[in-house]
Amino acid sequence: MENKIITVADYLRLVNDTLALIPSEAINIIGEIVDYKVSQGKWINFDLKDQEEEVKISCFATTFKIQLPLESGMKISVKGYPKVYERFGKFSLNVIEVELVGVGTLQKAYEALKKKLQAEGLFSTERKRSIPKFPARIGLITSGEAAAYGDFLRILNNRWSGVEVVHIPVTVQGQHAVREIIEAFDQFNALPSTEKPEVIVLTRGGGSLEDLHAFNDEQTARAVFQSTIPVVVGVGHERDESLCDFVADVRASTPSNAAERIVPNRADILREIGTTANRMEDVLKLSLERKTRTVDHGISKIDQIITSKLVNMRSKVDGMVRLFKAFDVQKSLDRGFSIVRKDGKIVKDANKVGLKDVIEVQLAKGRVNSLVIAKDLGK
Repeated sequence: MENKIITVADYLRLVNDTLALIPSEAINIIGEIVDYKVSQGKWINFDLKDQEEEVKISCFATTFKIQLPLESGMKISVKGYPKVYERFGKFSLNVIEVELVGVGTLQKAYEALKKKLQAEGLFSTERKRSIPKFPARIGLITSGEAAAYGDFLRILNNRWSGVEVVHIPVTVQGQHAVREIIEAFDQFNALPSTEKPEVIVLTRGGGSLEDLHAFNDEQTARAVFQSTIPVVVGVGHERDESLCDFVADVRASTPSNAAERIVPNRADILREIGTTANRMEDVLKLSLERKTRTVDHGISKIDQIITSKLVNMRSKVDGMVRLFKAFDVQKSLDRGFSIVRKDGKIVKDANKVGLKDVIEVQLAKGRVNSLVIAKDLGK
């Protein structure tokens, strides 16, 4: 075979063409971060060191693609495209995806991100919203194949059946989990107001720190924070605490507890209604008794007033009767007095009759007619 002579630049281009044939999307490279640096707030440079061999790969990335809180000493798994920069002849890896590896690294990243989000106010209790006491529609974000899905629906229906549950199935761990969870939040928040759920539940079963990675991801936490609909997060077991738990409006300890936090127990409500009804009945009885006593007192007072009025009226009537009897004409006639009338009219003055006038004299018993033969005008 004839030797071909090419320039260094051509050779590097040939190397890059060969490297481009590597199926980079299917290869994960694991190593330890060395000499981690961020330039101008957007350019990330670090070396990826092998754990057993003293070999390194220079890595390049952007903060736009890599949003994990990285630092030197962390163990990570990366995907990227290998390339030799023709200008310098330096081999490097253009990183497009990073995953944390190992409990120590995950814990360190978890604490760093927790501190960052807390400083930004994402955990503030002042911003947390209350959820409706009797929601008619619930948005559910979880895997449809997991036990968490069944546990949530079972407890929900046992406590308060008839609630509409709109489920958007997602994977809760793995490389697609973060994207699917964020898309589910976007779908719920984009619905018309007449179709929006009154509360969103993000839930899954328990797991290791690695399993819960999607619930500790910064993008997921911000999706919970930015939701216009109140969010309840229920992850795993009592001991599990994800960053989404801290951001949520309501934190539930398990998927079952999430259902308990959202809807009341029908039996408790019926018992409360019965207690309230009994209390109202007692209040009404007491009020009726008080009103009855007030009415009885009023009737008694009216009776007293009427009796007093009647006594006063009786006294007046008796006085009038006595006065009437004192001026009784018949009694005066009985005592010897008489009444003189002329032409039917009582005569009080002798000047009103003339001699030879006929007058009528009323006596105690009977009347007589008299002829005036004389009269005395004296007093």
